[in-house]
This record gives sequence, C-alpha cells and structure tokens, in this order.
Amino acid sequence: MTNGEEHLYNHITDNLDALMSILPEDIRTYLQEQGRRDDLLEVILDLGRVPTARYTDGEIVLRETEVSRDEIQYVVNRVGEFDEDNRAGIARTLHRIAAIRNRKGDVVGLTCRVGRAVYGTIAIIQDIIESGNSILLLGRPGVGKTTMLREAARVLADKKRVVIVDTSNEIGGDGDIPHPAIGRARRMQVETPALQHEVMIEAVENHNPEVIVIDEIGRELEAVAARTIAERGVQLIGTAHGNTLDNLLMNPTLSDLVGGVESVTLSDEEARRRNTQKTILERRAPPTFDSLIEIEARQRLIVHNGLAESVDALLRGRRPSQVERRYRDTDGEIHVEQAVPLSLQDRERGKRDDRQGMASRPSGRASEPASNVPASQMSAFQTPADLSPGREAINIFSYGVNRNRLEKAGRRMHTPIHLVKRVQEADLMITTKQFYNQRTKVIKEAEQRNLPIYVLRNDTIGQMQSCLSDIFDVKSQEPKPLEQALTEAREAIREVLNGEPEVVLSPQNAYVRRRQHELARAADLISMSRGKEPNRRVRICQS
Repeated sequence: MTNGEEHLYNHITDNLDALMSILPEDIRTYLQEQGRRDDLLEVILDLGRVPTARYTDGEIVLRETEVSRDEIQYVVNRVGEFDEDNRAGIARTLHRIAAIRNRKGDVVGLTCRVGRAVYGTIAIIQDIIESGNSILLLGRPGVGKTTMLREAARVLADKKRVVIVDTSNEIGGDGDIPHPAIGRARRMQVETPALQHEVMIEAVENHNPEVIVIDEIGRELEAVAARTIAERGVQLIGTAHGNTLDNLLMNPTLSDLVGGVESVTLSDEEARRRNTQKTILERRAPPTFDSLIEIEARQRLIVHNGLAESVDALLRGRRPSQVERRYRDTDGEIHVEQAVPLSLQDRERGKRDDRQGMASRPSGRASEPASNVPASQMSAFQTPADLSPGREAINIFSYGVNRNRLEKAGRRMHTPIHLVKRVQEADLMITTKQFYNQRTKVIKEAEQRNLPIYVLRNDTIGQMQSCLSDIFDVKSQEPKPLEQALTEAREAIREVLNGEPEVVLSPQNAYVRRRQHELARAADLISMSRGKEPNRRVRICQS
C-alpha cells in the first residue's frame, strides 16, 4: 500500500463538534475534557437516569445528576424532525439521534450516535466493488456496514452514475444537501420506511443510474424491488439483516435475495443416486446478488464470490468452494486466503470436526482429539478455543432430549460431543427421567449393551451442562456462580448476534441480572427480565 493510500485509509471525517453543540453544556464540557474523540460511539440521555457515553472499550457516566425533561427537550429542539423510525439528524452531518417515546408520544430518551465517514474502508474489497457485480453486505449492528456502503458510493461515483436510496439519512446525512462523504453520488430520500421499495424502483425508472446503493433491505417488497433492479442490468450494492449466508437462507422474508429456498421431493431412484433423503431443500431461482460479503469485523471479511454456488453447496450439505477470507493486519497490509466455512447442516448440529472424517469414523469409537484437526481444515468460523484441545470427543445418543439444546450446552461447556443417530454407535446415552421410566425398547437395548445411561430430571440446558460436567469430569473447574452467569450471558449474546432470535438465561438474583443486562447493552442488544422471584431471568434478543 502506498503512502498516499495509507493516508487515505486513515482519513476520518466525523463533524463531532456539530454533535457536541446540541448537548447540554455540562455534558459537552465533560466529553471535551475526556479528549477521546475518535473512540466515542454514542451519548445516552434517558429521563430520570444519569447521562452516559459509550466508547469502543466501554461505557462511562458523564455526571451524577439525572437527566431532566428540559435537557431532553433542549436536544430535540436542536436536531431535525424525527421520522416514523424515531430517527433524526443534524443537517449535513452523519450523526443519528434516535428517540424513545412514552405512550403519549413524548420523547423520554435519546441515543446520540456519532456518524463518521472513513475514507479508504473499501480498499479491502475494492476489486469486487469495481467489478460491476451486485454485492450484498451482511454484518451485526455497529460493525461498519453503512460506513462501507457510503465509501463504495463515493468511489464508484467518480466513474459511474450512482444513486443512493437513503431511507434514514444514514448514508448521506440529514438535510437537503448530502454530506460530502458520498462524493458525486446522488441521494434520494424516503418519506417513510414503508415506501422504500417504491423509491428504489423510482430511482431506476427516473434517473438512469448505473449503480443503486441501498441500506438495510428488511422487507419482502424491498427484496422484490432489489430483484427487479438487478434484472434491469443495474449494479446493486446493499446491506441486509443477518450475520452469515445461512442466516439469510433461513429468513423467509429475505431468502429471495439469494435465490430463495424451496422443498423438493425426489423419486426413490433419484434419492438413492444422490445418497440423500427424499425431501431436500433447493435454490428456487438465481440470486439477486452476484457476491455476498459477511463482515466479521471492520477489517475482517468472508467473501462468497460465486453466491449461487455457495447457496447450492450449503443446501446440499457441502462446503462452498469459492469463498475467500480477507483481512487487514496491523501494518495495513491486505491478505486474501481461501476460507472453508461449515456447511449448513454442520452449523445446525454444532459440529467442529471435518465432515468426511466424522463419516469415516468406526462405530462406537471416540474421535481423535479435536486439537489434531489440521489447520487447513479449520473453518474461518472456528477458533482453536472452540476445539477443546486435550479432550477426546464422545459419541452420545440422545433419547427424548432436545438435540439443539444439548449441542448448545456442549459448546458452552467447551466439551467435544458428537450426537449419533443409533444406539450401536454411541459411547453413552442421555435421556430424561420421563423417558427412562417408560422402559422402551431403546432403553432396554442400551442396558443390554452395558451402555452408560445419564438420566436428566428435565430437558433444560442447565441440566445438560451439569450432566456434561459429570461426563468430562470438570466439576472441580466450575467457575463461581457470578462468573458462570456472566459467561452464560456472553454465550447468549454471541448466539443472538449470529442470528438466534432470542435466548433466555437461567434464573438469577437482581444483582446478577443487572450485570447480564449491562453486557447485553454493551453489545447493542435488547434485554429484559421476566418471571417472578426466585425464578426471574433475563431474555436477550435483537435490537
């Protein structure tokens, strides 16, 4: 990378003084004294609570006195009008002010998010952006999707006719005159979010664009409009909800963006030829987009160059081949390497071993230690910590036990387990008291084989984790209750960020629940407590 490119990559425009000017004077003064401008993410003002600021490394309290109604109104009077999404902005800046209202419609809370234009962020994928292919960006909130989208519009606008459909004014900023960060690109604002799909079509029909840029495709009508645009030969660059390609495949509203999924029943002969079951999932149509980019972190990406091939491979239980992992190191150098993401079935089952190695293992034998998996076979989505080095995997036959919960329990305990479908392949059985007392044929067969049988009182993750502790003899290493509760919350946050709609945690006391809520807030997720003491627990879900 040349010196000019390094300078370009490091250039950040945030207009932070404009955001500071709308805040109450004492809060503004405290933030300026902190001097951490580049690390500031949001300022939170909630009626009756102390004001706080969120930085990249945590949250701090700005003063000890609570926010008053007059201070909330002070900020509201200095920003633009709030739209139906309860979002407003500051003219010719990228800052976003989001409101929380009471039942009467009064503003009782504000989230003042810092908007930044970072020039050079798309250098890592500039070859894909300039290829003319339609591109879909996926990633969790706050990972930089909109920043990358804005920079793509600016770069392409130097050579092509670019139109931005800006639903919440996050790409081009608030006001009638767009922010300079979008360059020569033209910006169309949307009156209400429900009309976004109409403005997308209007942009193509009225303004003769070569490229359409759209943020947050989230409704079925928008997915249909995106397909219409792509079929007219216009390059489409957009973002959608979800972290990975398989999240999108399982989303009935947005799966059409990647071709859609339908259930197909095969003939007996065809099923035998394919060595699969009779009812399978197949792609319904060509994908709207040519490439898909999963944003793992601001400078670490997974790129599906042949999206159609990736979708077909995932649906058939194979690993996509045209997948790259791109990242920028601490020296600013860009690296591109082949990635081997898990197949859809592997991810659903929580497997961490290579698929072919699992299939060839003799029945009843434990697998080799997970630490022996070759680095070349590790997925881009695996880390060595996930592989529980030093422990051998155990074949478990679950009877009357929820397999998904058992797999999650295994991941949380970092215990290598492999769920088998037949008693003959198992090293042990896990069942519940209800099913064990029924003395079915399966239970009797397990006893005849002298198979160890672990009986759970009920079918909960807590019971499963306790059982796995016994199996792998990790009781002596169990963390303290608070540490265990916080670890459970972190695992739940990771599951929700990876696409899980919601996760309900184990019952805890008020202090522990508050600590769990703090972790959820730091990850920009919604959390709430439900139930009655002593069984009150925290539920974490997408914001």
